[in-house]
Amino acid sequence: MPVLRVACCQINTHVGDLDGNVHRILDAYRTAAGAGADMAAFPELAVTGYPPEDLLLKPGFVADNRAALDEIARATGRCVAVVGFVDHDRDLFNAAAILAEGEVRGIYRKCELPNYAVFDEVRYFARGSRPEQLYRIGGVRVGVSICEDAWNPAGPIADQADSGAELVVNINASPYAEGKLARRERMLATRAADASAALVYVNQVGGQDELVFDGASMVFASDGTLVARAAQLAEDLLVCDLHVDPVYRKRLLDPRGRPYDEQLPVVDIEPLTEVTGSVEHAAGEHPAARVEPALDPDAEVYGALVLGTRDYVEKNGFSDVVIGLSGGIDSTLVAAVAVDALGPARVHGVSMPSRFSSDHSRSDAEKLAVNLGIDFRTIAIEPAHSALLDMLGPSFEGREPDLTEENLQSRVRGQLLMALSNKLGWLVLTTGNKSEMAVGYATLYGDTAGGYGVLKDVLKTRVFQLCRWRNERAGHELIPESIITKPPSAELRPDQRDDQSLPPYEVLDEVLRQYVDEDRTAAEIIDEGLDADAVRKVARLVDLAEYKRRQTPPGPKVTDKAFGKDRRLPITNGYKG
Repeated sequence: MPVLRVACCQINTHVGDLDGNVHRILDAYRTAAGAGADMAAFPELAVTGYPPEDLLLKPGFVADNRAALDEIARATGRCVAVVGFVDHDRDLFNAAAILAEGEVRGIYRKCELPNYAVFDEVRYFARGSRPEQLYRIGGVRVGVSICEDAWNPAGPIADQADSGAELVVNINASPYAEGKLARRERMLATRAADASAALVYVNQVGGQDELVFDGASMVFASDGTLVARAAQLAEDLLVCDLHVDPVYRKRLLDPRGRPYDEQLPVVDIEPLTEVTGSVEHAAGEHPAARVEPALDPDAEVYGALVLGTRDYVEKNGFSDVVIGLSGGIDSTLVAAVAVDALGPARVHGVSMPSRFSSDHSRSDAEKLAVNLGIDFRTIAIEPAHSALLDMLGPSFEGREPDLTEENLQSRVRGQLLMALSNKLGWLVLTTGNKSEMAVGYATLYGDTAGGYGVLKDVLKTRVFQLCRWRNERAGHELIPESIITKPPSAELRPDQRDDQSLPPYEVLDEVLRQYVDEDRTAAEIIDEGLDADAVRKVARLVDLAEYKRRQTPPGPKVTDKAFGKDRRLPITNGYKG
């Protein structure tokens, strides 16, 4: 039986960095070819990076993308490369080029264009009409498809199988969300089994603004069995010898019957040879199929936060980051993620105590900084806070202190962090979590001021869980237990606690899960038995805070529905459900 050595080149591309992406692709291609691969597959739009968004409105960018593809093609040899790029004709197309021996041997245009959640592909691309041809590589009939094409059971993969494809390569830029790996694996196994064709799924890895791509490229046999899987959340090059069984018998017995459509032509990339048992490859021994273990849920989410933070900082040219360390659990988790992403030498913590800051908060922040090995400094805000109160005194005369005076403290802290950023070139990491962002429990131009919101898509209850997981992984109390166990507080007034303004976080997060993630109305949630007053209060706060969230920095998406481009509600909105 034919044996095809395939390489899943799971690389971290950089949107818009065409020269850098060419370099990354060719580096991986040479490694794959050196390992004796017959075929090396790269992620969706690997040349441009994904998603290129409105860069595609620039004709010069599209032309440069094609020139970059031609450069890659000229560097190819016997090993066939499948590379994602932007094709253009009368329209633009999300496409895959099949490259070999210095030439572009074929082009496939994506047929199924996602236009939901974070995807806007219909804004930019025209649909490919249908697969136009198969490719014979090492004696195996190969079909090529792109990402969403695999999610439609009646889509291009079925057409290619009907024409005799024995292997389908599916190149992807599939964003991460917790639990998505298992859903992908079930779907792809089904697609391979339904098509009676082996399936090679290649996904990109890395962070791009709000999106995190988790890799975990996979190879499936024609019966849907998983035979190889690359690492999650890391660059990897997965080389696998794929034994391609004849599938005509199963297709002859398929109750759906034989297809009657016109069959696709087959382009010979290499001469067809009779192969029995195995194929001799340049690298000698066949590599054993490698199935990297799936990460547990906490490791997966934490790893996505680390990867998203690292790539946002480094791809945007920042050397260091700065965090306001309050001694609370949110800034603590952000600091731990930043250290794991960048190393302690590039992370700076700033304690900014006010007249209401407790002694334990300041000591906890300092102890955390020592444990993490990061730079730590204290800048007291009382002089600025007092000066502002004096300046505003005449205008506030006769009015009782309220949230205004509390928010002044947060805004002073935001000013200090941004001043350090301006002077020293450090990126400010904000520390608000998804629960707080949802209900507006944050100060606009205060603790929302910064460049990247590490916890923007992490609920408060999950913040506690991730801190405990990080200590378990460390094997010691990296994060002081006093930080994890003390009642959450903004410390903007005497004896303040979060639960004086909000429902307990266990209740709040359950309402948010249904109201935000599942798009249920308040009435529907109340019908499920949750406290009516709590549900109405939370729903009202979420709706009122939409204008605040529009002004917060991007942060890594780790759930099925994150604030930002994943959830687009009008600010001016009269619906009360």
